[in-house]
Order: sequence, then structure tokens, then C-alpha cells
Amino acid sequence: MKIFLIGFMGSGKTTLGRKLASRLGYEFIDLDHKLEQQVELSIAEYFQIFGEDAFRKLESEVLKKTLYPDNAIISTGGGLPCYFDNMGWMKANGKSIYIKLSPKTLADRLETGKEERPLLQDKHGDALVDFIEQKLGEREKFYSQASIIVDGLSLTAEKLEQVIGEY
Repeated sequence: MKIFLIGFMGSGKTTLGRKLASRLGYEFIDLDHKLEQQVELSIAEYFQIFGEDAFRKLESEVLKKTLYPDNAIISTGGGLPCYFDNMGWMKANGKSIYIKLSPKTLADRLETGKEERPLLQDKHGDALVDFIEQKLGEREKFYSQASIIVDGLSLTAEKLEQVIGEY
């Protein structure tokens, strides 16, 4: 089974994905890392050089052209489900799980390490929370199409495995 983890940056897609893949004996694939390997630039560098539109097109290509093993946990970029037909493609090719968190929790998690996240640079405190609220408002209609929606606040790989088993 292919399981696509979606949600806002900082929701735990990569961390939980690695642990879940290990528990299930699945391969773990981080699409952001695949993209960086392909272009030999960090996402921040690619954003800076080519802009967001070019990044979103490349991100969609990487999603659709990657050869996935039968059993894989795939961590996606936070914006990936919201562009082109990416959400529909993921649903047609596997299960999608939305890891949902509040804007305040996400802001607390994202306050450090913003230099790696081009959309968050120069945003702090309330401005960061406001930005996340706005972006989540735009993205929720895509995220909510996921096969499974889970509360990410106290989510562990064990709980995620249980949820998948129940589905």
C-alpha cells in the first residue's frame, strides 16, 4: 500500500513517516529530498532562483514520476496537495493521511529552522501564527479530501499504524 502523508509544514510528516515505515517494514520516501536530489539545490535555493510557480510544477512532476514500491510511506511537501491535480492523483494511487494541527502548535514547532522554509522567512510570533492561519484557510479544502484525517497533537507512529489498520 502507498500512503501519502499530507499536512502543513511542521506537522510531523517526515518524522512520523520514517517511524511508521520502520514499524510496517515499508520504504520511506521524502518527496522534498527527492526533489532536492533531482535539481541538486535545496528547496530554499530553488525557490529563490526560480520562484514558487516553477517549484510547484517541479514538485508535481516529482510526485507523479517517482517510481514507488508497492509498500511505501511518502512524505509530501506542505503545499503539494493544493496545486494542479496532485490531491486527486495521490488518492487514485494510494491512501492519503492528513496530519492536522492548530496554527499555534505549528508556529511553535516552526519558530526554529525557518531558514529552510522559504515561505516562513522573516515571520515571527503573532505574524507567524497569522500567516499559518491564512495558509491553512486556503489549504484546508485540499487537505480535508484525504482518505484519513488525524489529530497530530499527540500522534505517534504506533497510533498512526492503528488508524491505518482500522481503515
